[in-house]
Amino acid sequence: MRTLLSDTALVFGRYARQSLRSKAAMSFGALMPALYLVLYGPLLTDMRLGGAGNSWQVLVPGLLLQLALFGASFAGLGLIIDKQHGIVERMRVTPVSRVALLLGRVLRDAALLTVQSVLLVLVAFALGLRAPLPGILIGFAFTAVLALSLASLSYTLAMKAAVPQAFAPVVNAVNMPAMLLSGLLLPMSLAPAWLDALSHFMPLRYLVDAVRAAFAGDYGSPALLYGTLAAAALLGVSLATGAHRFRHSAG
Repeated sequence: MRTLLSDTALVFGRYARQSLRSKAAMSFGALMPALYLVLYGPLLTDMRLGGAGNSWQVLVPGLLLQLALFGASFAGLGLIIDKQHGIVERMRVTPVSRVALLLGRVLRDAALLTVQSVLLVLVAFALGLRAPLPGILIGFAFTAVLALSLASLSYTLAMKAAVPQAFAPVVNAVNMPAMLLSGLLLPMSLAPAWLDALSHFMPLRYLVDAVRAAFAGDYGSPALLYGTLAAAALLGVSLATGAHRFRHSAG
């Protein structure tokens, strides 16, 4: 365990320094959600969107998780580039744990997306968001867990994909239904009954509902419990799948 932790810290440090050298990459990920805040958020001001909280407390949690959804799911593109340049193969012949090669990367991605989440919330406060600090911190935690989960799955897919052209269409095919069925922009309670029922098969919906409850200060809501269980299950399955792939991949 000590070796795994030290190897993970080593890999994390390498990719964290790589991210810090690219200031544009750190800020660009939050650009699209910020545009939603600026251009779409004012249209919803003072509108009742269902559930607890005002329009900002509904919109901002969805945008936080949207940031994790798109940011983490495309993380594997960097791994494909590393594979093409032989970097992954060179790292795999070192004594570094193969699981650490995954954990160091996903922790970097979660840290980067958490920083972007803080920037997004600061913009939202300037526009009118008001939410309790514990609720915001809970939102950051859910964002980080989702980032860890999706980055792990993204790297698992990237280990199988030879070129970015084989990777991106698969990610897009998953992301679009996930975004539409989870109620990232508007609560699924506003949808027709059949669509609302269908959305319950989408794990991301439970995370969205949980963060919205937290931003509204409703810490006793069942949505928080269901969201925590869904997030824990998703994280466990994703890390186990990724670790298995990194241990046994020949490429």
